[in-house]
Amino acid sequence: MIRINLLPHRAEKRRARQVQFAALGFISVVLGALLVGIVHIAIGTQIDYQGRRNQYLKQEIIVLDKQIAEIKKLREQTQSLLARKNVVENLQSTRSDTVHLLDQMLRILPDGIYLKTLKQAGNKINLVGYAQSNARISTLMRAIEDSPWLDSPALIVITATNANGSRVSEFTLTFNLTKAQAADPAATAKPAGTKG
Repeated sequence: MIRINLLPHRAEKRRARQVQFAALGFISVVLGALLVGIVHIAIGTQIDYQGRRNQYLKQEIIVLDKQIAEIKKLREQTQSLLARKNVVENLQSTRSDTVHLLDQMLRILPDGIYLKTLKQAGNKINLVGYAQSNARISTLMRAIEDSPWLDSPALIVITATNANGSRVSEFTLTFNLTKAQAADPAATAKPAGTKG
């Protein structure tokens, strides 16, 4: 027997496709919302994690800045102490130089020469004085050259002048204060220049 379906099958298929489309659309929206939520949560977690890391780094930077400031202070104190140490060592090493200079000047100064000023700048000595004759200045320069503590005499200027009613030569002389090569007491004890 032949059966004839008089029901509107096309409308039912259309309705079924619409229901299927609506269900798939709803599932897609739910899956899209779920995916967006998961991505949002993942990104939020990453942002929170990075924020915590940034906060930790900021705290560590503050600690390191304090340590750097302390290190700078320590370096400044170290430099200051080294500078003081160098000054003390320099003073310690040169404290006897003035004594040697004055001792040598007493030993080598010939008769007829009178000192007006004696200035020291480092190892450079500037001497201004009066001499009864130019020969006495030459004797002084030879005595400076022969001294173990003095060297390089150079006559800067010599002028004739009157002092206390007598005619004398005013001179300016420079020389260097040096370290004696050997601590020979006999060399420093003998007068280096001749009197006269």
